[in-house]
Amino acid sequence: MTIFDPAILALPLYEDRHRALAARLESWVARHAMLPASLAGESEDERGRRYTRLLGREGWLAFAVDPAEGRDRPDLRSVCLIREALAYLDDLIDFAFTIQGLAAAPIAWFATAPGQRDLLPALRDGEIIGSLALSEPAVGSNLAALAASAVRDGNEFVLTGGKTWVSNATIADHHMVLARTGEGPGGLGLSFLLVPGGKEGLRTRAIDLMAPRAFGSLDFDGCRLPGDAVIGQGGGGFRYAMEILDFYRVAVGAAAIGFARRAFQSTVEWCRGREVAGGGRLIQTQGTANKIADMAMFLDAAALLVARAAFEFDRDLDDVVAHASMAKLFATDGAARLIDEAVQLSGAAGLVADSLPERLYRQIRALRIYEGTSEIQKMIIAGAASRPRL
Repeated sequence: MTIFDPAILALPLYEDRHRALAARLESWVARHAMLPASLAGESEDERGRRYTRLLGREGWLAFAVDPAEGRDRPDLRSVCLIREALAYLDDLIDFAFTIQGLAAAPIAWFATAPGQRDLLPALRDGEIIGSLALSEPAVGSNLAALAASAVRDGNEFVLTGGKTWVSNATIADHHMVLARTGEGPGGLGLSFLLVPGGKEGLRTRAIDLMAPRAFGSLDFDGCRLPGDAVIGQGGGGFRYAMEILDFYRVAVGAAAIGFARRAFQSTVEWCRGREVAGGGRLIQTQGTANKIADMAMFLDAAALLVARAAFEFDRDLDDVVAHASMAKLFATDGAARLIDEAVQLSGAAGLVADSLPERLYRQIRALRIYEGTSEIQKMIIAGAASRPRL
């Protein structure tokens, strides 16, 4: 296997269906190895649309949208394996898979209105694209302090305020917007609302990132929504958002492993071929051996933390949130260090624009920020570790 470690897949944390899925993913990625290069001339928005349609057509989005057999949530181990493989292939295809899953989650997990649930087949098939709009210009991780408001006006809501750092903002057909609906103070007064992308009173502004993608802000100026736009229970939005983010936090760690493994393999190959002064190859020097050993140990340790957290989510075990934070923190911080070392070992060749080390160096950075910064993860872990044990 190229992407996955068979020894880790063989552990009891995984089942035969996961091992079969990993084999399918290895084959699929190999067949689509040239896909990113073939779409390089397209805009980030267009690549996002095409990747989403492809993932729907090939059946991968179903793993993120549909509940696992016998459960009411997707199988997180499967989602993690898919993210690891897609991140190994290309940043934007992993992005397309993830954001579609995040956007579908409020409806798939919590919606009861038939009209809302009717969107799920099109989200699963990639025929429509969604976004999950949480952050605001003045509010990042502290969702309880969100200010965007949806005020009742007869049989309608009037949505006012702004959202930013919204993935798929510029291409989404529907936005799942977390806004204040007033059922209670702080987090108790937040609800998810379904907002069509072309709704009057909604303005979208693109944001350019160091690793380009469909990304932007949403401005709501008296945007009128029907009374049944609330997804699930009014006032339940904060709880819904926390559950969704906890679930997908583990998968961020899996994506980091995909990026890191691609960098590791490329770096080993480079070091094998690179001649050094006095004869021999770069791979044979003690300094390089130390770096390669650290990279290999990180990949194994990160994969085990991700597998443990995903296994616990799938088994509905208690106290999984801290383990999710551990998996994300260790994998994303470590992947950033690994890729930095990959650039270092590549020398000037690693600085060339759009070379693999340079691309990965830009792409990995966001993973330490979204779905909870590294600093937030440490607070969660420390809080769990310092609780009195009964």
